[in-house]
Amino acid sequence: MKLVSYKTEDSAHLGVFINGHIYNLNSCDKLLPDSMREFLNGGEVLMERAKKVDEEIKNGSIGAKEEIFYELLAPVPHPTSCRDGYAFRQHVAAARRNRKVEMIPEFDEYPIFYFTNHNAIQGTGEIECMPDHFDKLDFELELAIVVGKKGRNIRASEADEYIAGYMVMNDMSARTLQMEEMLLNLGPAKGKDFATTIGPWLVTPDELEPYKVPCKEGHTGNAHHLKMTCRVNGIEVSKGNAADMDWTFAEIIERCAYGVDILPGDVIGSGTVGTGCFLELNGTGLLNDPGYQVQWLQPGDVVEMEITGLGALTNTITRADTDFSILGLKK
Repeated sequence: MKLVSYKTEDSAHLGVFINGHIYNLNSCDKLLPDSMREFLNGGEVLMERAKKVDEEIKNGSIGAKEEIFYELLAPVPHPTSCRDGYAFRQHVAAARRNRKVEMIPEFDEYPIFYFTNHNAIQGTGEIECMPDHFDKLDFELELAIVVGKKGRNIRASEADEYIAGYMVMNDMSARTLQMEEMLLNLGPAKGKDFATTIGPWLVTPDELEPYKVPCKEGHTGNAHHLKMTCRVNGIEVSKGNAADMDWTFAEIIERCAYGVDILPGDVIGSGTVGTGCFLELNGTGLLNDPGYQVQWLQPGDVVEMEITGLGALTNTITRADTDFSILGLKK
């Protein structure tokens, strides 16, 4: 099942995406709420009701009316929180190699994550950036999960049961802001807090069963063979596979939930896939060829991320009409 949040006029709604069409869930079953947050808070009971409606629409046993005029939103428009992990060893190793530093051994000891701005979550569409963001503006190709039920101190062996669904994720990054603040060993903050895009829909775990593969040796949890690509202005710049995750989402959840509650509506990203950002691509290019032409995102660029089974998330980069700069405020 593919769940969507969408807007008609001034109201947001919850629907299912079937064969290119959106159908409102509440209009098919009045016991289903009309918002993603309420739906996720209803847990497995509401999830099963929604799957029943989804199946009835597909087999034609109910005459659901499709939405015609709508704006697609982030599947979870207002997450309870947003964490981003660091699950792909290839990306971490390449980034450190490009900086001429050794691979950090702690990567293989435990999964890590940081909290980003859950109020800056957006879906498909335009992403407005400030002038300072364009000082090495970057994409990050990731997949993400949404938590479907409350839990605490969850073991990795049970953690996949807490996943309501999967999405494409673009962890937008302003590299100059990120690099200057992290010299102080705190962050990332302003380099990351302006936009994170997710979508186009939330795909329930059962749809990914055909893609399941064993996780990496010594690890616990589900893994999936899902091709990941990023195109900028129609040109492929990045490709990878979700099966290359070293740390599984189950293991990341185990760490996230240690001593604290995870809640329905929490978003957790995988971290960047290998080759999944310009920072890594530029670093590798310059390492191999000092004359390599580096690339960063520019106003008007169209970023399209696609993951097998999860759809394509498309964003157009725009520039805010202002000259306000926090880089210019440095003492």
